[in-house]
Amino acid sequence: MLSENLYNMKGLSFPCRESTRMDGINVIEVTEDISLSGHLCSQESLNIATNFQFQDSDILLVTFPKSGTIWVQHILSLIFNKDDIQNQSTIPTFVKIPWLEHKQVFKSVMENEKSRPRIMTTHLQAKFLIPNLKNSKVRVVYVARNPKDVLVSFYHFHKFANFMPDFSSFDDFFDQFLEGKVHYGSWFNHIKGWLGVRHELNFFVITYEDLSQEPYQAIQSLAKFLGQHLEPEYLKSILYHSTFSFMSQNDQLNFSTISCEIYDHSKGKFFRKGMTGNWKEYFSQDQDVRFNNVYQAEMRELTFKFPWSLD
Repeated sequence: MLSENLYNMKGLSFPCRESTRMDGINVIEVTEDISLSGHLCSQESLNIATNFQFQDSDILLVTFPKSGTIWVQHILSLIFNKDDIQNQSTIPTFVKIPWLEHKQVFKSVMENEKSRPRIMTTHLQAKFLIPNLKNSKVRVVYVARNPKDVLVSFYHFHKFANFMPDFSSFDDFFDQFLEGKVHYGSWFNHIKGWLGVRHELNFFVITYEDLSQEPYQAIQSLAKFLGQHLEPEYLKSILYHSTFSFMSQNDQLNFSTISCEIYDHSKGKFFRKGMTGNWKEYFSQDQDVRFNNVYQAEMRELTFKFPWSLD
């Protein structure tokens, strides 16, 4: 379990040791054949998540890992804190917008009933949460990203995060990703599951690519869905405070103050590239063909149009 000390270290840096993986930190929790980090989740926390009683005023941010989660968490906190925008960059995103399935962190923040709307985050697949979301007015924000870029970013995160499993090579991780044998399961099942029930929910899709290429329009559309009006000057402020440059250099947003026992800062940064199309530097021609074939087979019945290209 992540202790509060590891989550609340401001202005500190941690020199990484040659070996920082702690015994037991990369334990795997399995639920319905989907693996999760046992360091972050437990059967108890998953039970709390799947039985969570949502309120109509709640906002649920849903993503597959490495799809722009922290980015949109921060944007949401800026949208809903117009009078306190400066302080939103001094508080870690996981404190402001906690994780539904994580141990203790979620529980401690959600006990504060003064927060309205309550905003929370999850990587869980739709099947775990849909029974409690149907017939509610909960606003669900789903963030999607080109799965090829997701794969590359997820691979680097495994090297950086000590609580994630080790993979011997990019090729090995590529195979496991395509087979859905990574944490939170198959990307294809995740996106198909959530988009498959979008008409039954108060649902909004925003993509990493839209935020990268047309941030003004993307954030305006998101705010409108959330019932928030953004004056032009305030929108400019949100755009500035949510740029890759700003977030990657902010110690409370870039996870640089988290202990090296959790994140091995000698092996990379949480905010690595912040770009689209980085997959082209990693995929071999054979991997590109294999991925495209699986993508076409898995996504052929999904009518939703995405802004990314697989080429």
